[in-house]
Amino acid sequence: MKKKTLEVPEKMQAWVLGDPGVLTLEEKPVPKPGKYEVLVRIDAVAVCATDFKVLDYGPPALIQGGLPFNKGFTPGHEYMGTIVKLGPGVDEFKIGERVAVEVHAGCGHCERCREGMYTSCLNYGENYEGHDKGHRCNGFTTDGGFAEYAVNNVNTLARVADNVSDETATMIVTAGTAMYGLDSIGGLFAGEALAVTGPGPIGLMAVAVAKSLGANPVILTGTRDNRLELGKKLGADYTVNVRKQDVIEAVMEITGGKGVNYVMECSGAPNSINEAAKMLKRGGKICLAAFPNGPVEVDVEGLISSNISLFGIRGEGKSAVKRAASLINEERFDASLIHTHTFAFEDLLTALKYSRERIDDAIKVVVKVHE
Repeated sequence: MKKKTLEVPEKMQAWVLGDPGVLTLEEKPVPKPGKYEVLVRIDAVAVCATDFKVLDYGPPALIQGGLPFNKGFTPGHEYMGTIVKLGPGVDEFKIGERVAVEVHAGCGHCERCREGMYTSCLNYGENYEGHDKGHRCNGFTTDGGFAEYAVNNVNTLARVADNVSDETATMIVTAGTAMYGLDSIGGLFAGEALAVTGPGPIGLMAVAVAKSLGANPVILTGTRDNRLELGKKLGADYTVNVRKQDVIEAVMEITGGKGVNYVMECSGAPNSINEAAKMLKRGGKICLAAFPNGPVEVDVEGLISSNISLFGIRGEGKSAVKRAASLINEERFDASLIHTHTFAFEDLLTALKYSRERIDDAIKVVVKVHE
């Protein structure tokens, strides 16, 4: 692990994806920021479950119009760092500022980007020679955070306060995903009831963000008591262990038989959508924030008859990362509670193993790149 410095070398160390599941530590040129871009010295990067989809299968990564394997590609997307170089036209930030980095920078001119839905950019992956329409997605369509340096557009940066550690700052992206989920279901109003299914990193951050915005009650459901207890520390008013209680009966009892306004589905469980629909009031909304392992059966008739709306999200659109950063900077909740393990940059492969296999009940595993 290298010491922090604002001096920029010509070469850097980066983990490069070869065949599926194979990462090697290699030397690469330090990238140069273009117009409206900055060079970020990566200080810490967190492991995300989506990283494993990229490493093992490729999608949603798209490099040079195809799969990311054996193309010199560096994955990793949940990172923070320090600005060490400014590209032409950048006056919004200064060298030396600490920032968290949002994953997506849309092309800015397609229909979806113009609507603020840049995570659904219609030019996704169109960013290579002969096909460059301006889209960028760190760790998916461009090199990501398993490296010492990365280039980022200014519109993806969120300032990190001095009181926030590097490790905690990597949680800002996860909190931003939760914030975007709440946006996608129409925004959360103080006093409205929310159920969060699945106490993984996004689910736990959804609890924290929702409670900070005034949701009441916030109900967290899951299978592990220790995760549910952690949810209480982050703001959950009630927790339900689905192995010990009927989750639908429990939610209805908590809400006096009315159900909740919204469900944030963060488990990816096969029957989660059908269960979520039965937790809701008529006209309620479900946000899907987790990938199931395969096709699932959904009771469409039940959704229609109860006027239930279903929304899927990917990433952290509508500048949700900046708003999540504000909550964490102001210490509205303690995001460090989901950080369980830290590894050195050269030990990335061990960090991935801990995260994938949930060794020692790993929740959020962080890799320190610079110390």
